[in-house]
Amino acid sequence: MNKLEIVILAAGEGKRMRSRVPKVLHELAGQPLLGHVVDTAISLHPDRIHVVYGHGGQRVPEALPQLPVQWVLQAEQKGTGHAVIQAIPQIDQGATVLVLYGDVPLVKKCTLEAVVAAVSDSSLGLLTVNLDDATGYGRIVKDNDDQVLAIVEEQDANSGERQIREINTGILAVRGGMLKRWLGGLGRANAQGEYYLTDCIAAAVADGISVQTVHPGCEEEVLGVNDCQQLARLERYYQRQQARALMAGGVTLRDPERLDVRGELLCGRDVVIDVNAVFEGRVVLGDEVHIGANTVIRNAEIGSGTIIQPNCIFEDAVVGKNARIGPFSRLRPETQLADAVHIGNFVEIKKSSVAHGSKINHLSYVGDSEVGRGVNIGAGTITCNYDGANKFKTLIGDNSFIGSGTQLVAPVTVGEGATIGAGSTITRDTPKGELTLARARQQSVKGWRRPKKK
Repeated sequence: MNKLEIVILAAGEGKRMRSRVPKVLHELAGQPLLGHVVDTAISLHPDRIHVVYGHGGQRVPEALPQLPVQWVLQAEQKGTGHAVIQAIPQIDQGATVLVLYGDVPLVKKCTLEAVVAAVSDSSLGLLTVNLDDATGYGRIVKDNDDQVLAIVEEQDANSGERQIREINTGILAVRGGMLKRWLGGLGRANAQGEYYLTDCIAAAVADGISVQTVHPGCEEEVLGVNDCQQLARLERYYQRQQARALMAGGVTLRDPERLDVRGELLCGRDVVIDVNAVFEGRVVLGDEVHIGANTVIRNAEIGSGTIIQPNCIFEDAVVGKNARIGPFSRLRPETQLADAVHIGNFVEIKKSSVAHGSKINHLSYVGDSEVGRGVNIGAGTITCNYDGANKFKTLIGDNSFIGSGTQLVAPVTVGEGATIGAGSTITRDTPKGELTLARARQQSVKGWRRPKKK
């Protein structure tokens, strides 16, 4: 079996994006366009992946240092053929070379496998598609026997060629040695004054190499992103595909058009998701979880039977079974909520654990804390965990009751079964099972008059 080497062209400026960000770094479903292409490339198990970058300089490799690729600089952008030429010295001439594009994010693995399978010592694979409106694309010119003769770019096509509906996607696969030979013969006698990779097709035909065309399952697979409208179109297409897959698995979506999955979403049985929910990273929803409208969940696991009410934000959090969260709750990183916990409106939890059955229902902040079982934390309670330089822990024992408007100044421990009177500022550990108060003495000033404006 021949080696497989993949070249991804990602050097384009993307002028129509009207952005300082290199085009391939614009995001679709929460991931850069180039990231989608590399993920698909990896799924083909190639021997090497070469990414040709140029516009934006080092910004592209610096933004994606984790990618298992070889970066190839195209210092001057002189066309697609010139871009591939930059990678040729690193490519095994006996390998099959698959050329992909960093701004064509949704091509499927099975489609690319078919393109690679079309390659032999006497043939190459070319991905084409028929479009109702082929404006702007290179046309596939064929003879009367339906054999490919050449690809003619829009700017160089005559009126008859512009009527052709079958267009070039730019994706092709061929033996490395052949590709190197044809690239060496490219010229720039065209409307753009560039070295076209597409000219290799005519060179292949001249050498008696058969051009085997492969077609994708749908045109969205091969659509590139050249402006923000095209990016939005592919984003919606991608999200519709995610919605269909979720519904096929039994998930109830209140409106499939108002869902955004920007990562991996795994759902149990009888999950219900309301409108405008956003899922980022890896999110796991257990059986019978309900997600309220306008909720954003990033890298979280939510146990079965839990109800998330509208307008909540979770990040790097774990929630147990049969919990009730929201509305307007925020769970920050390293939050762990046990089963049957209640977190209410305008409550923020950060880097804390809350044990079984505890309730924090109103207008509170709990940070760097361990909250025991059966605790009730009243409205307006905060843990004062930061002194401006260091973070300190608050420990709240099982079955404690924290009155409204309390400040727990860390480091501090509230004993098991303790009660803290409303409005207290607690700076020292409190005993188990006792009532602790820490209030300033109340007084009224007789005869005092509020100042008035002159």
